[in-house]
Amino acid sequence: MSLSDEIKTARKQVVTDGYEMSVGEIINLYKENELIIDPVFQRLFRWDDERKTRFIESIILGIPIPPIFVFQNENGVWELIDGLQRISTILQLTGDLKGERADELGPLVLNGTRFLPSLDGKKWSDSKHNAKDGIGQALQIEIKRARVRVEILKSESDTSAKFELFQRLNTGGSSLTPQEVRNSITVSLNPKFYKWLVEHSENRHFVKTTGQTTVSLDAQAGVELALRFFAFRAVPYTAGLDVHEYLDDAVIKMAQNQNYKMQEEGSIFNDTFKYIDEALGTSAFKRWDGKRFSGKFLMSVFEVIATGVSKNIVEIKSLKEEKRSDFIKTAAKNLWSDEKFTRYSGAGVRGTTRLSRLLPLAETFLKP
Repeated sequence: MSLSDEIKTARKQVVTDGYEMSVGEIINLYKENELIIDPVFQRLFRWDDERKTRFIESIILGIPIPPIFVFQNENGVWELIDGLQRISTILQLTGDLKGERADELGPLVLNGTRFLPSLDGKKWSDSKHNAKDGIGQALQIEIKRARVRVEILKSESDTSAKFELFQRLNTGGSSLTPQEVRNSITVSLNPKFYKWLVEHSENRHFVKTTGQTTVSLDAQAGVELALRFFAFRAVPYTAGLDVHEYLDDAVIKMAQNQNYKMQEEGSIFNDTFKYIDEALGTSAFKRWDGKRFSGKFLMSVFEVIATGVSKNIVEIKSLKEEKRSDFIKTAAKNLWSDEKFTRYSGAGVRGTTRLSRLLPLAETFLKP
């Protein structure tokens, strides 16, 4: 296919529209549930009060607001794709933000700024009572009448277009991790699949063997590891494909596959990490130096051991517990003597090369 043909095909996958709306209209859409901010997405609302104040100041001073991006589903309802921090700040200010995040944050109290020092301590307040700490009815109306451009991705677009748009808008200077971006789109594609994925990432054997810290849990590292496990089993890795592009593609395929056997795959996941925990505990997925397991969690060991055990789960499950644990522990030690593993698991090896070389090794290496 020529470049011009590729461009034509790609453009057909994205159907867009857009127009300007007032902030007040956007607030009303949200209140009427015609603009949806998914609770999972809402948890990514992270601006501190200083950034929120600077944004509100920009509205007051008439500085143009960057566009927000929404996906219009088949019912005409808009799902927010980009603009979470800005829209949530406005909704928190006006007291219209809904959900657990709203309860956590409480009312937005503004700070003083270089241009508007008198904003300090001000909040929305009921305009009828003209509270001393309120910004006043005139300013409330002015904020509601401010204009913002809304870019709309129509439902006729290819499903992956929503993911692609959100990813491109949120992985530049953003603080979102690749998995947080993935989570936000996965939940809109298949909430049941997303919930299932998160539940397995919280499996006690999985959490223990992967040694997740509070920081890694907050960054959704556990969800990404669980996704890797399921993806390696369900979606063959294409050599040369960027690891995160592979995971993006895999999660879409699994979330949209109505025949994906979540119950069966979940059972294999639970057995896999139960057996690894029984054999290695917190030493799982660490370096063997010839005497003991030590150091930090290693992705290369996780990819081989977890995938290998899962691919041979029937045979491994049939072993008696003591023999099963000895088998897994011995394999984890012997892995560090395997020429292919040591060659392609080093720090200087690209993730694409590592996956293409080590995933095929996993099944045979862990075969009883």
